[in-house]
Parts: sequence; C-alpha cells; structure tokens
Amino acid sequence: MSEHGNDDPAMRNVADLVRAAGRTAGDKTALIDGARSISWSALDAEVDRAAAAFVGLGLAPGSRVALALGNTLDFPVAYFGVLRAGLVALPVNPGNTAREFSHVLDDSGAAVLVAGPTALDAVESAITDRADLLVLGAGGATPVSGRRFEDLLADQASGQRPQGEAVGVDDLAVLIYTSGTSGRPRGAMLSHRALLADLAHVSRIEPPPTRADDVVLLVLPLFHIFGLNTGLGMVAAAGATGVLVDRFDPAGSAELIRRHAVTSLVGAPPMYVAWSLLPGTGEAFASVRLAVSGAAPLPVDALQRFRVQTGLRVHEGYGLTETAPSVTSTLCSFEPKAGSIGRPVPGVEVSLVDASGAEVDPDDPGEIRVRGGNLFSGYWPDGREGPDAEGWWCTGDVAVADGAGDLTLVDRRRELILVSGFNVYPREVESVLATHPDVAEVAVLAMPHPYTGSAVKAIVVPRRESDGTPVPVSTEALLVYAGTYLARFKCPTSIEIVDALPYTATGKIAKGQLREASGSPF
Repeated sequence: MSEHGNDDPAMRNVADLVRAAGRTAGDKTALIDGARSISWSALDAEVDRAAAAFVGLGLAPGSRVALALGNTLDFPVAYFGVLRAGLVALPVNPGNTAREFSHVLDDSGAAVLVAGPTALDAVESAITDRADLLVLGAGGATPVSGRRFEDLLADQASGQRPQGEAVGVDDLAVLIYTSGTSGRPRGAMLSHRALLADLAHVSRIEPPPTRADDVVLLVLPLFHIFGLNTGLGMVAAAGATGVLVDRFDPAGSAELIRRHAVTSLVGAPPMYVAWSLLPGTGEAFASVRLAVSGAAPLPVDALQRFRVQTGLRVHEGYGLTETAPSVTSTLCSFEPKAGSIGRPVPGVEVSLVDASGAEVDPDDPGEIRVRGGNLFSGYWPDGREGPDAEGWWCTGDVAVADGAGDLTLVDRRRELILVSGFNVYPREVESVLATHPDVAEVAVLAMPHPYTGSAVKAIVVPRRESDGTPVPVSTEALLVYAGTYLARFKCPTSIEIVDALPYTATGKIAKGQLREASGSPF
C-alpha cells in the first residue's frame, strides 16, 4: 500500500478498497455474519446498489448520512455505499439515548439516518421535530415514518454503477462524534486521505499485521474508529476475511474464533480480561497468530493470564478518533514491554512537549504531539482545533519515552474517563445528574474496574429543604435517571451521597481531594 492506502494512485475514496478487493479476490469470502457470508465481488455489487440508492435520494454532495447500526452486514454495505455515493458517513452508537441522538443529528445536520432495531425507538423519540430527516430502518426494523433500507436497495437495478458525485481525497469522508473538554460531543472530521493514510501506515509495519489470508474477528463496534478503520478498513485494504460479531460474549466469541479459524484479534482490554478468565481459551485460540489491543490500557495481570492460556503476546497500541486512529504500537517496538504503548507506527511523527511547546528531556513526561497524513481536519463544522500550520496536533495525553523510544502513558487526557475504550467526560454525566430535582451538586470521578479498565462514580449532594434538612435521595432512582439520558457505558456504576463537596480557593470542586477520599488512582 502507498501512503494513501493502496498501490493504485487513482484511489481517492475509501470505498475504492472494496472495489479493489472485488477485482483481486472476487470469489473469496469478505465478511461472515452468523449464518450469512458474502464474497468480495458480491459485497462490491451490494455497495454499488447502496450507493445508487443514496444517490437516488437526491442528496447534495457532502450530505451526512448517520448509521446507527450494529456489527452486521448492513453496516459495511451502508458505510461503503455512503462513501461511494460521495456523501459523508456518520457512525453513531445504536445504544445512544434519545438525548444523545438528538445532539448528534442536530449538530451534524444529518439528512438521512439508517437505524437498526436497537436504535429505532430512541431515534424516533429524538426526531419528533426533524421532518427534514429521512429514517431508513435496517435489519428488519420498520420506522413509523420513512422507509426500510432493504426496500430502498431492492429498488436498484442489479449491476448498475452509481453516478455519485466524485470526491477528492481531501474531502470529508467520516464524521465521528467524540466527547470534548466541555463534555459536549464534537464531530471529528476525517477525510478519505486520513483514513487511507492510517491504513497505509499500519500496513508498513513489518511483518504486516493484516494479510490477505487472515481471518479477522470484527467484534469491536464499527461505530468506533478502532473497529471502523483498524478493523473493517484494514480487512478491506488487505482483501482478508472478517467475522462480524454484533455483541461481545466471551464464550460465544471464543467459539466463533474456533469455528472460523480466526487468525487475527483486534480487541479492547475488557475482551482480553474476559478471555483470560475463560476455561479452555488455549484450545479455542489455537489458530490465532496475532492479538492486538487498543482504546485503553490492558491490565498487566490479564495480559499475563492470556499469554499463559494461549501462548500469545497481546500487542498494545495508542490512538484517537482524531488520528484515524493509529499513533503507536508495540508491534513497532524492538522488544514489547508490559504497560507500554510502543513506538510510532510508520508515517507518524510523535514528540513529547511541555506546556510551552518545547520538547522535553529524555525520561521526562510530556504531552503527546502528533503529525502525519492520518490526522483529522479539525472539529465540525469549521475545522477548529485541528492540526497547526506545521501539521502538529496536541493530544492532551501525557507520556514518557524510555531509551528505546517506547512510550508509556502516565496521565489520561484531562479528566477523560475511558470505559472499555470509550470516552466519558465527567462534565457530560454531571450535567445530566444535576438536572435531577433532588440533586444540588454532583462530581464525577473515574474508578478502577477489573473488566472495563475504568468506571464512572458520581458523588452527589442532595437538595435541601427550606429548613436545611437534606431531601432523601435514592441512588437507585439516580441510576435509572442517568440511564434515561446517557448511553450505558457513560452511566455511573456507583453513586455516593455526601453532605457537601470540597472546593479549592478559586471556587472549583477539589476533585483531587475527592479522588484521595475515594481511593481513585486516576
């Protein structure tokens, strides 16, 4: 692959990966979804059909098409179809609440939403005042108003090439919402160039992590950049085979690995923790040659258990939505080290800088600064806070480099909580709980969790009556309330009721004191 993702210099669209695989590996199985499977040539034809369907809707070039779909065949067909039509894909967590859907759909100005059964009820609650938004039900879901995605595809003539708007390699391809420091999710703008460059960078690792003869477990959510590009994108770039898993189950996924002779795992720490505790893992994973983990740090004890069970070394990496996502990997290290996130992948520059922007001395911690063709174009809609004039972008994460150049994270991005690799900003959770009528104040912290890496803890001060007595507050009621407005991974797993919160001299909640009192290491 070249720097832009393929040896073909004419490749300018991520959907061209499917076209190329259809030409070179047409009869080979592309994706397996339960009892269904599809070859690369058949997938290419389905993507053509989807692209023609989107073009037929008369959308303006660059219109956003939201995809609230699980890891089923509907997702790649819709995703690559949107891109081939010259439109912008907007992957959305199908487990979002109506409040979360409303923000993403309104902020992005999405024109179309393809929603599966899991998402449809919340979607329809969120769009009561969006008559301009077309909802397409997928996976058997039938919207109250709108159409079924399957019917839209069926209306297209077989073998017809779509006449979508031609896109440039620097045009926006994917808009993924990720929590900002304000707690309001912001859309990270990823061009075709950025996505293809990331795939090219990873493909230059020796030996290549994904080969044409690989069978890759696609269990990471495809609405997340790690599952979308490192998983699905890399399978398409290599012309490999992907096994789609819609919901992670330790025993069920282990059986799929055994049944399909999976060779490559692209996972997150909670998956490896669960697999390491599963009896018989070694036998089920006998076909696996490569195991990669990202999105959050992997507990060392789980890493060691997994290696004892399977004989496999789990390679860890570091990346962000804004970097499409790859920055570093222990696959690039001379000798992988437990707890390290490795060295920069080929094509990506990394430096550690202090508050003034100067590079730090060796062995000193510094903020990770990144430069490469895989960087995003800034945040929607105007590209604010993107790379600077020299192409550098500061991640907000702090790391230290050892003598071999391997990085180790020492502090996470500001107050970011990573739950199973997904971003949770305390401000967003606090703003939801603060609207409860019985809550006067709230502070949210990260707490360690054996399976998800971190968990959300809320410390709540109840409202007081006029005579000063606190209103009785039910933690169970607060948990239910949070679940009404927040996706499950953002919801607190524990709530502590206190009389008051500590404050600093400048009037800010003293979260350092709260962390110390709660025993949180974060």
